[in-house]
Amino acid sequence: MTTEPSAKFVRRAFVRTALRRTIGIGLLIGLVYGLVALVYASRTIYKVKLNYAVVLEKLGGQRQAITEVGWHFRLPYFTRIEQEVPLMNQQMHLGGQAEPMRIISKENVALWTSGVMTYRIRDLHQWAIENLDAHRLLQADYDGIVKDILQAQEVDRLVSGRERIKEEIYRALKSRPVNEGGPTLEQKYGIEVVSFVLKETRFGDKLVAATEEKKRRELIAEAENYAADQEASRIRKLYRAYTESIRELQRTVGRPDGSTDVALLNFLAQQKWATAYEKNPGGRSTVVIQNTEVPPALTLPQAQEP
Repeated sequence: MTTEPSAKFVRRAFVRTALRRTIGIGLLIGLVYGLVALVYASRTIYKVKLNYAVVLEKLGGQRQAITEVGWHFRLPYFTRIEQEVPLMNQQMHLGGQAEPMRIISKENVALWTSGVMTYRIRDLHQWAIENLDAHRLLQADYDGIVKDILQAQEVDRLVSGRERIKEEIYRALKSRPVNEGGPTLEQKYGIEVVSFVLKETRFGDKLVAATEEKKRRELIAEAENYAADQEASRIRKLYRAYTESIRELQRTVGRPDGSTDVALLNFLAQQKWATAYEKNPGGRSTVVIQNTEVPPALTLPQAQEP
């Protein structure tokens, strides 16, 4: 009888001990996980990746660029991570967006253009410490230089001379001072301008439609002028042939003193009348009697069948 209660008591004690140990281990794991999560969230231990740099701001206001790749430790509350700077090639779109932006040409014509500059940060101290929000400042200076060059060009050169304009902008981004006597983009921000691409330059949709309508009207006008020239040329040729035939007839049957000119002209006039009557739809026959004094035209009725 006494052995059975003892066995039950031992089993209960074992279960309680195992349960307490399980709860303790779970609490310990949760505490460790919470501490690790707290350290990770506060970035007390942080990692510098390849081709990246981290800028630390210390309690005294000093700023330091960390470039060594790997894990690093910082004092919480006494330092903070200000920014993470990529050291790889980066792109900056004209106007800060990939979509085309509106510019005004030298002739006050609106066009749409887009471009992209590729740059690389070379001097971290100049980029991250000497400039506050360097990316925003670089965007403003970059847009200003490119727009100054584009808006000083004529429309034809903007559309057909994109290759030359692209190279001109690239040289300006590398060597032109932002202001007269001031630093260039590379000197001001500690960067290297790698390349510049002028992606497109085109007219607005309304201007394109108006240009196409103008071209269509010009083509119609040219076609009409060509048809008029052809008709005038045909009339001149007919008149020349008619005049030469009269002149030849006059040389053949005329007299040297010109006394046959009136009779010849009357004869030609009667032939014209005869041609007109031949085209008469009334079905009448026409007979022309030549008279050198008076040019009569006699129309006879059709003969009656017996």
